[in-house]
Amino acid sequence: MPEMSAPKVLNYASHIDDNTLAQATETASMPFVHPHVALMPDAHLGMGSAIGTVIPTIDAVIPAAVGVDIGCGMIAVQTTLRHKDIAHLELSSLRSSIESAIPLSPGNYNRSVDRYDFTAPRLEVLRDLAERTGVDLAHSPKWPEQLGSLGGGNHFIELCLDEGDGVWLFLHSGSRGVGNKIAKRHIAIAQRLCKQWWISLPNPDLAYLPTGTPEFTKYLRDLAWAQRFAFENRAEMMDRFVRAVEHWAAVDADSLESDRINCHHNYTVQERHAGKDVWLTRKGAIAAHDGVRGVIPGSMGTRSYVVRGKGDRGGLCSAPHGAGRRFSRKEARKRFTADDLAARMVGIEYRHGDQWVDEIPDAYKDIDVVMRDAQSLVEIEHTLRQILNVKGT
Repeated sequence: MPEMSAPKVLNYASHIDDNTLAQATETASMPFVHPHVALMPDAHLGMGSAIGTVIPTIDAVIPAAVGVDIGCGMIAVQTTLRHKDIAHLELSSLRSSIESAIPLSPGNYNRSVDRYDFTAPRLEVLRDLAERTGVDLAHSPKWPEQLGSLGGGNHFIELCLDEGDGVWLFLHSGSRGVGNKIAKRHIAIAQRLCKQWWISLPNPDLAYLPTGTPEFTKYLRDLAWAQRFAFENRAEMMDRFVRAVEHWAAVDADSLESDRINCHHNYTVQERHAGKDVWLTRKGAIAAHDGVRGVIPGSMGTRSYVVRGKGDRGGLCSAPHGAGRRFSRKEARKRFTADDLAARMVGIEYRHGDQWVDEIPDAYKDIDVVMRDAQSLVEIEHTLRQILNVKGT
């Protein structure tokens, strides 16, 4: 059950450290937070404000709370395949196809934008949105080449099986370099303005933009574009993933996909909570309004979940976005080796090597504990286990 761990901090996490609680308390102390900050079950230390924090604000937004990967999130596709349909096929062959179709790692973009017939319409939608809303993308001239690229860190692509041995495609990514530049630009603007206005902040990363200012209006326009880019980026990669599976499994393109869920977990949107219209920032959290479906991944080597929201008002109609880290990347590399990772990934096709040691499941919270803490926030529709994993470096 959630508890008020500090003034205006409602905590859903049964396992949480003091530093994360201190960050949430700091965020909740901002005068425009209403009615409270909600800490999700996977909450852990972040930059400025904790990851796994839901922050409702009146007449202001905090750019650093959204973070530098605007619109980062998950997409999942349920297929008509069963495990028996693919059990005889080499997973390494599919992995090679995925790695050929989708550029991996930061700075690794598409060589061209005309390889797939579904790419051009997405680029046109994004160009039109930028033009209509006055979004200046001069800082990122190669943004079209970034569409359909994965990135690094904890971004990944997976082939999964559900509780009935149905085959699912899973993918985690965000707004890539263009979103990062948009975020950093507005974080710097907010910090400069708060300093210029002599506003005292508990942390520079809590610098905010108030409504009624041109800087606020500009940020919301850029933010909306970056969120749309992230959404389309996941859809683009998923379409490429689907096509790779079609060829690999020799199935008809029109009959493979039966369901699709695409959701953000780093974003800001206007919602109504506790009787007031607020700007709701979900930093490492998904929307969980009553009946809204979402995707909650575990770490590589552990279970993931397809869920349906319960509309919990205390949780600000939100839910966790994953397992949440126990150890920083640096600490994980001190504690674990490539051999430890290989032992945890038995039975899963993945790229071996020590560059992914910091993503070992042991560096994350127990996803089963996270989901137990989230019982009032979501109900579980499907439980998935991965049989193939591709990570960005």
